[in-house]
Amino acid sequence: MSDIDLSVDICGIRLKNPVIAASGTFGFGREHAGYMDLNKIGGISVKGLTLRPREGNKPPRVAETPAGMLNSVGLQNPGVGYFIENEIRFLRQYSAAIIANIAGNTIEDYCEMSEILSDADIDAIELNVSCPNVKAGCVAFGNTPESIYDITSRVRKHCRKPLIVKLTPNVTSISDIAAAAEAAGADAVSLINTLLGMAIDIETRRPVLANNTGGLSGPAVKPIAVRMVHEVYKTVKIPVIGMGGIFNGNDAVEFLLAGASAVMVGTANLIYPDACIKVCEGIEQYMRRHGFSSVADITGKLELNP
Repeated sequence: MSDIDLSVDICGIRLKNPVIAASGTFGFGREHAGYMDLNKIGGISVKGLTLRPREGNKPPRVAETPAGMLNSVGLQNPGVGYFIENEIRFLRQYSAAIIANIAGNTIEDYCEMSEILSDADIDAIELNVSCPNVKAGCVAFGNTPESIYDITSRVRKHCRKPLIVKLTPNVTSISDIAAAAEAAGADAVSLINTLLGMAIDIETRRPVLANNTGGLSGPAVKPIAVRMVHEVYKTVKIPVIGMGGIFNGNDAVEFLLAGASAVMVGTANLIYPDACIKVCEGIEQYMRRHGFSSVADITGKLELNP
């Protein structure tokens, strides 16, 4: 029997290890099930769900960049009803926790989905607050403490599952945003979502993406993500889930040391189908090398320079 305990508790959900597949990079797990054992990861945050089916943005909507990628997929998904009827049963074959990531155009959309999913066989709801609020001039829901407090508190009244709020990094103070989410009733926060970026085709003199801009992810964003996770960890008392450019166990350990109780692996899944398992193995190797017996032994144990 292993002397290392990789299990973690995130707002009452017991995960066998701290590695979660990030939303938007793992679909509903079906494709990856052909390449890896889904029982070996802690959880799956499913493809972002909307109240009704959504086709997403027109192509091109993905572009490779140095040490990363831009995406403007536009939340293409079959809708929350289809997910409940057709995907949960498949996911329940495995021990990985099921986290439903939700997105909407209005706060009412979020509230209705939270109500519906609270009766579904899932483990938690992840609130994607990087979406544009059509009732507020298409400004992102989560870009001010006031707006994050408003949407979180209103969704909290409808959500009977653990509520994770996924924070956008496109803000002035990520700590203030996280504190507002906590005050409004969030059980945990996850960060960072993608950074807004652009790539230009100099021959056509047009943006590479049809939507002009997109979300930047991958190794290029990791230093920013680690810094933001540490700032949030020092600010809130609820669990922090870190993500942003994690490709191996060492990357994940940086986030854990910075204060994350668990990590999400995103872009790496698009390159290496078994990336989540490799990250988990890397965490265990680090712990064994340094004599740690539980993930809690390294969470938040960063020692800052004087």
